[in-house]
Amino acid sequence: MRVLQSGGFQNNPFMRLTLALTLLLLAGFTVTNFLLYFSKMDLSPGSVVSYYNGSEEEFRQPRSYQSMLEVTHSHLAVMALVVLLLTHLLIFAPYSSRGKIAFISVAFLSALFSEASSWLVRFVHPDFAWLKVLSFLALQLSLVFLLFSLGMFLWKSASRQRVMQKVLLEAETEEELAEEEAHLP
Repeated sequence: MRVLQSGGFQNNPFMRLTLALTLLLLAGFTVTNFLLYFSKMDLSPGSVVSYYNGSEEEFRQPRSYQSMLEVTHSHLAVMALVVLLLTHLLIFAPYSSRGKIAFISVAFLSALFSEASSWLVRFVHPDFAWLKVLSFLALQLSLVFLLFSLGMFLWKSASRQRVMQKVLLEAETEEELAEEEAHLP
């Protein structure tokens, strides 16, 4: 945690490797999020209502309280950790404070509204289907943005480190040559 707090991961190739592989797995998580959503619904509010409230035409039962509770239970924990990890790393990226606050807020709020809107559609009113669609899109876009931004930040950090190593190596070589010349008769 100390390395993340000080930003030292930028200079540690093992931390960058670990973070890059984590971003790769989270990119897979984001892709499967899209696939799962679109295997059940599309971006029309009617498909959201049909999925949660059932459909006589498709012989689909409404989602039960128990099944929604089980899904919400696991989604809240997973999304909290995913968004925490990504937004925590974003803190070290070169964005303005306002930008960071906006990215963090959108990520957490869209995750919360995505879960809450399912319940609102099912148990309050079908008109909340628009909130489900919008919060899903906002969440997915924020995940893609965070993954891309952090990936670029890691890549730039690795490039900067390679340049710095090259400069240091050249400086050491010049010092050694200068010392050898100083000792020559």
